[in-house]
Amino acid sequence: MFPLRDDNPTQRTAVVTVILIIVNVVVWLYVQGAGYSERLLSESVCGLGMIPAEITGVLPSAGAVGPCALGGLTLGATVTSMFLHGSWLHLLANMWFLWLFGDNIEEALGHARFLVFYLLIGLAGAAAHILSDPTSVVPTVGASGAISGLMGAYLVLHPRARIQTLFIFVIVLRIIAVPAWIVLIMWFALQAIAAYVTPAGGSGVAVWAHIGGFIAGAVMVPLFRIGRQRRNATADAPVP
Repeated sequence: MFPLRDDNPTQRTAVVTVILIIVNVVVWLYVQGAGYSERLLSESVCGLGMIPAEITGVLPSAGAVGPCALGGLTLGATVTSMFLHGSWLHLLANMWFLWLFGDNIEEALGHARFLVFYLLIGLAGAAAHILSDPTSVVPTVGASGAISGLMGAYLVLHPRARIQTLFIFVIVLRIIAVPAWIVLIMWFALQAIAAYVTPAGGSGVAVWAHIGGFIAGAVMVPLFRIGRQRRNATADAPVP
């Protein structure tokens, strides 16, 4: 199952969403060497990626050795890690989801609120990942925690929007227009199942960051719309 596009046009250009995509791409190309330089990729992931044990200060079990030397960024890594990726596929998939769901959430919240919202749900995803395995010495990178939060917000704001979704039935490919709430709840259920059946940090995918970000996005988006809805209603009111 892979969402391709939604039938939910926006009226304004999603400026912040575009800027976030550009920043992620620029970081991948120039800071991480587009994945072609093993040295740059390793240095960026270890130096700027989020390592739970560095943040919590909880020493891993005896003999646990990670791919990175500890002693890098601590709390700052919860932000910098959101703009790093591990491969071209990782980057492209995240940027696709960011564009697909980000434009509608940005239009609903406004540019400044959207940026704050994006960063906060990304931090919520990071916190969930840290809590799931506070002694992990494996670095985590990627925007998926924040993007999962956008998906949770989309579920709250646009549950009935239609999403053109690619389904793979063994060897048969088919694109089906599916209500957003079905796609997003199915996606969340897959993350929950993965978290249940896989030991913390065992899959190489930070599923708890996805879960934490998704829940944070769904819970926080109504709060971020307070005042915004009132202001839009005033702006749209007919002039007597």
